[in-house]
Amino acid sequence: MLESPLHLSDRHFGMIAKLIEGQVGIKLPAGKRLMLEGRLHKRVRALNYGGLNEYVETLFEAGQLDDELTHLIDVVTTNKTDFFREPSHFTFMREVAVPELLKPRGRGDLKIWSAACSTGMEAYSTAMVLDDMTRTGSRFQFRILGTDISTAVLRLAKTAIYTRDTLEPVPPAFIKRYFLSAKDRASDEVRIVPELRRRTNFMRMNLMDSKYPVDRDVDIIFCRNVLIYFERETQRKVVEQLCAHLRPGGYLMVGHSESMVHSVVPGLKQVQPTIFRV
Repeated sequence: MLESPLHLSDRHFGMIAKLIEGQVGIKLPAGKRLMLEGRLHKRVRALNYGGLNEYVETLFEAGQLDDELTHLIDVVTTNKTDFFREPSHFTFMREVAVPELLKPRGRGDLKIWSAACSTGMEAYSTAMVLDDMTRTGSRFQFRILGTDISTAVLRLAKTAIYTRDTLEPVPPAFIKRYFLSAKDRASDEVRIVPELRRRTNFMRMNLMDSKYPVDRDVDIIFCRNVLIYFERETQRKVVEQLCAHLRPGGYLMVGHSESMVHSVVPGLKQVQPTIFRV
């Protein structure tokens, strides 16, 4: 039976699934095959392959995997994000975490890490809240690091350009203060103001790496809605690695479906169902 150029064979799907789990820790069960095929079509057409199976065969059999791996990871990874997603975390940061972190210091510098930052909306949401706090009496400076495995979303994060429809969760006062409209009045694009862009840096990083090139005195780490894709042992390793980069008393915030972190890594103090402290 001839292979369809639009569908992956069992063997080729298995090859990609094994590769992705080994590289980024994400499992691709059989139910994800249609999703993977749909996402790969554009890449396959761009490279002028005759079909999906020819593309996979070339990567694995013709020694071209190293050149294509970054693109393949970009295709596979899920990058769902929004401004102020899971807003209770930002409320907690403003009302509890930052005051608690600054209490022994009086004032100082805060370091925030948005792990799996996607297009940067989480990092910039954090920047808006912290900058607003400094305008209303809190005395501190802050730096934000965003990391992700996907080079495609990092390019978007660095440009800090978004469409107006993404601003629905943003408070109106923040839209007015922290976003610039395009000079072309017909454009629906907006851009984060330079003051926040200067305080926010982005770099590519794989949470599966044995070492993270990140400071070990981070105050707050957001790692939300990514652990759910990992096997339990991978979750444990990643959370232990993340916590090793928190200063004593620092906070780890995970996604609403990831409250299992407490049982994965004993010793973390659970402050709220999705918020932990070392």
